[in-house]
Amino acid sequence: MSAEALEELSALRAIYCQPDECAVLAASETDGITLRIQISVKGLLDSDILLKLSFHLPVSYPSSLPNISIHSEQLTRVQCKDVKERLLEQAKRHLSEPMLHKLVLWIQQNLKHIIGKSETSNGSETSTLSRCISTEDGLWIVLLHLDHMRAKAKYVKTVEKWTSDLRLTGRLMFMGKVILILLQGERSSIKEYLILQKTCKVDVDSSGKKCREKMISVLSETKVQTEQKRFQGFEVKEYSTLDELQKEFEAAGLTELFSEFVPALLK
Repeated sequence: MSAEALEELSALRAIYCQPDECAVLAASETDGITLRIQISVKGLLDSDILLKLSFHLPVSYPSSLPNISIHSEQLTRVQCKDVKERLLEQAKRHLSEPMLHKLVLWIQQNLKHIIGKSETSNGSETSTLSRCISTEDGLWIVLLHLDHMRAKAKYVKTVEKWTSDLRLTGRLMFMGKVILILLQGERSSIKEYLILQKTCKVDVDSSGKKCREKMISVLSETKVQTEQKRFQGFEVKEYSTLDELQKEFEAAGLTELFSEFVPALLK
């Protein structure tokens, strides 16, 4: 197996670390790796659906697509087949790069629309999906507030990697005890980032043990307006005064966003 595949497997085990969430079913130098990820996903009417995703990674993965199989007692055979076909379509978009976590995130966000096929015609489902996607087209911006960072160097490196992988731009901003993350990008990518931020062990607790981020707040999430600046990349910046931080927001055309949320964090 490639180093990329082994690194991805290690990451998946860390993310899906609860009992039965991630299991390696088979491993061979000639046949590759077969693993299963088990997740609970919201279905129609917000019912909980237990989904088992099995991936067989050939030795040439990620240069070759994984084989995928789907099983769920709450879904029909036709629905499982539809889920598999949609995942394979997504996999083709990520050929030559580690993709399993992206596929899992994608199905968590889109399962409702896929299984809706059982209650509508194919044409109606396609129309529904198109409407859903079109309402989220364009560039979005989100402002996040973190309570603290204990393992700052590791935390910052992880945030930089996630934003790079998801093609998000913006700023990670430090001003005294205030920590803000300002992100721009496709809304689907921002949603993926938020899932990563809340599910991965990105920091350490008071005893030094790795832990998930529990003290994060989404202050604002809106479409980018025409008068607002498009960030060219993602930067980590530190500010000595509130005035310096305010000027950063003003330069990006985000004066109202600053006024509404940032001063209140200092009280």
